[in-house]
Formats: sequence, C-alpha cells, structure tokens
Amino acid sequence: MNEDYPRTLPEFEQRFGDEEACGQYLLRLRWPQGFHCPCCGGTRSWILSGGLLLCRLCRYQASVTAGTVFQDTHLALSLWLRAMWQVTSHKTGISALGLQRVLGLGSYKTVWTLLHKLRRAMVRPGRDPLRGVVEVDETFWGREEKGADGRFRQSKSLIIVAAEQDGSGIGRIRLRSLADASRKSLHGFIHDTIEAGSTVRTAGLPAYSQLEDYVHIRQIAQPRQNSYLHRVHRVISLLKRWLMGTHQGAVSQRYIEDYLNEFAFRFNRRKSASRGKLFYRLAQYAAQLEPTTLASIKDHNNLWPVDSSA
Repeated sequence: MNEDYPRTLPEFEQRFGDEEACGQYLLRLRWPQGFHCPCCGGTRSWILSGGLLLCRLCRYQASVTAGTVFQDTHLALSLWLRAMWQVTSHKTGISALGLQRVLGLGSYKTVWTLLHKLRRAMVRPGRDPLRGVVEVDETFWGREEKGADGRFRQSKSLIIVAAEQDGSGIGRIRLRSLADASRKSLHGFIHDTIEAGSTVRTAGLPAYSQLEDYVHIRQIAQPRQNSYLHRVHRVISLLKRWLMGTHQGAVSQRYIEDYLNEFAFRFNRRKSASRGKLFYRLAQYAAQLEPTTLASIKDHNNLWPVDSSA
C-alpha cells in the first residue's frame, strides 16, 4: 500500500465522513498486501457489515479491528481517526481535556484511555537502533522532594535519554523511565537502543563504567558551558518544556512511559513536511500492533479509573 493520507483538514473530513470509509481505510492499513485470513491463510474474502470479512475458503469471519489498538472499542472508528488527526496535526500535541472538547465526548476517562492507547501505538516494534555517536544522560521528572538528596527519590521519575549525533544537530532519540540508576538499568537501556560498535558519550556516573561492545567516552568533570552532552541536554530541556506546556505538568510517574513514547514519536518526525504523514504513521501502527488491554493501563491505585468505552 502506498502512503495514502489526507493532507488537510477539509480533505480529512471529506474522506472519513462515515464508518464505511473509515473501515475501508483501516482494512488497507491492516492488510497492505491484501486480506490474509488469520485462520487458514486464505486471501479471498467478502466484506460483511459491521467491519467483518468472510473468508471464502474457510468461512471464518475476521474483524478488521481484532488484534489492533481498536479491538473491543465501543467508539466509532470515525472518532478514533478524528482523534489521531488531532493528536498528530497539533505540533506539540493535545491534552486529554483539549481532545475531549474537540471531539465533544462527555467522558474525560474515555478520552484519557484513548490517548494512552494511541501513545502505546507510537512505538514501532523492531525499529532501528541508534548508531554512530550517541549521547546518553539521565534526568528526573516530578515534584521537589524533601529529604531525598541526589539520586535518591520517592515519587520522581528517573528518565534516561539517548540522542544521536547528526552533524552539528540532533538525529533520532530514545527515552525510557528507569526504576533506578544502577549499572544493570543504564547498560540495559544502552544495549536495547544503541547499535553495538557505536560511540557512546556519557557523564561520569560510575554506573556507566565497564560498558562493553561500545566505544565509551565518559567525562567525569563537566566545566560550565561545556558542550560535551549538549544534544541530549537540549532534548531533556525540550521534553520538560513539552510536559509543562501541553500537559501543564500533570503527568504522573506511573504513566510517564506513555508520554515519553509520544515525545519521541513527535521529535523523530519533527522534520516531516506533512502533518498528514504523521497521521498515516500513527494509524498504520495502530492497525498493525497488538491491542492494549485496559488492565495494562489502569492505575493500580484507581486514582484514574479507566472507562471501557474506549
């Protein structure tokens, strides 16, 4: 399937005005090479009502939404696509409250759940690792804590960031929330996100030492105005500005990973000439990735109970 997406809001509204058009678009994203029966592997089908396809070979009824982010949804596909357009057409994103107003939905919890499902769809499995020269550093996110000095914390999130060097600028980035700043955690992130043989630049934290499979440059003392890690520090600054701006700082530690996914998705596509292409990528990932269960999102403290209507 060629990269097929609307370029403007009027074009979007014209193309996705009804459920049938939305279902057809999702069908092409789900099976870009044509229908493939999950039961027998057949490639010929009839289209039924309600987003179902009937395999001509084994008569299995396949759902275009099953096995995707849209599985078990009670919302219209047109609402999902509209939400994805809003999320990707705003350069800095949109909050759950802002999206609720735009979509005209009565339940804040429904919109909040929908957004978190989309954020989890923003991570493409098997994406290429960072390579070349990569800067790595950590930061904290959360309220100031009394009695928690240095790297000891109670409710703050520890975030590790990797930024690829692209000439004098910044290439791709990766972010992750870590349980601690141990050697196992830091080295694990580096091995998961950076190609072996690359040059990794870090600060002087002892936990970074003994890093194998990389050219490791570790600077213990960083004089003022030092540009040694200026790329990753720039990314950290932009991340915090985004969290404070778009989301008013109201991002809890238990959900920070989802917001990091969204920030990386946006940053790595910041040079895209078309916002519609971001919509296409998000819709493509959402149609091809496994569904996000309510249990995996729901706060174990029930501070933000999840509405199953999403």
